[in-house]
Amino acid sequence: MKKVSLILTTYNSAGNLARTLASIECQDYPDIEVNIKDGGSTDNTLQIIRKYENDSVHDVHWITSADTGIYDAMNQGYGLATGDIIVFFNDLFLCDDAVSRMVRVIEETPECVGAHADLVYATDERVVRSWRMGPQRSLYLGWMPGHPTLFLKREIYEKYGLYNTDYRIAADYEFMIRFLKDRGNRLAYLPATIIRMYYGGTSTSDTGSYMLSLREGHRALKENGIKAAAMIDILRTCRVLWQFVARR
Repeated sequence: MKKVSLILTTYNSAGNLARTLASIECQDYPDIEVNIKDGGSTDNTLQIIRKYENDSVHDVHWITSADTGIYDAMNQGYGLATGDIIVFFNDLFLCDDAVSRMVRVIEETPECVGAHADLVYATDERVVRSWRMGPQRSLYLGWMPGHPTLFLKREIYEKYGLYNTDYRIAADYEFMIRFLKDRGNRLAYLPATIIRMYYGGTSTSDTGSYMLSLREGHRALKENGIKAAAMIDILRTCRVLWQFVARR
């Protein structure tokens, strides 16, 4: 059985962390490892982590230390992980068998390097945005999987490296371009909404964040040698706008 390493990053976000850990604890997959990288929280985050470590049915590893931002924290969190499948996760699973279903999709398509699914961005009151990219298509069509749903085999990180900390918002997008531009890297797709993402994070907090994300996304395309970057930017923007219209 493949071990799944969930990697969480947190900093003074005790409320969200407690909810995220609760959704992990409900998962029925029997071999989950929870790895938490805390950035030196001063609220009750560490108390929550310690209690979870004592009470959880899963293996729990965690550190608290300074970092230079979310992507540095993610890279440090990866250093804790020992699993066969790597997942960066800071949100909510919407069903108790989310991990089991994703692992099953990967095992049923062994030629794939991982899998992705659908998600929604939501506040406590409402769904703001629905991410449904569907089965894998060309990057040149503005297609990109939802990073929070990405379950990747460890060898992808071993081959392509971790997240570029020169990016403030779009290092996850740059990483996905980096490995998906190799056409042999195929992702399986689970056509189900399995994750509820907290709305209002770094890349969704305001218009300025969206603009920075677009600029960094354009840079990521150029740095990875993707032609027609401007056209891809337009197609990506259209897909994002449609996600707001198609929310449920």
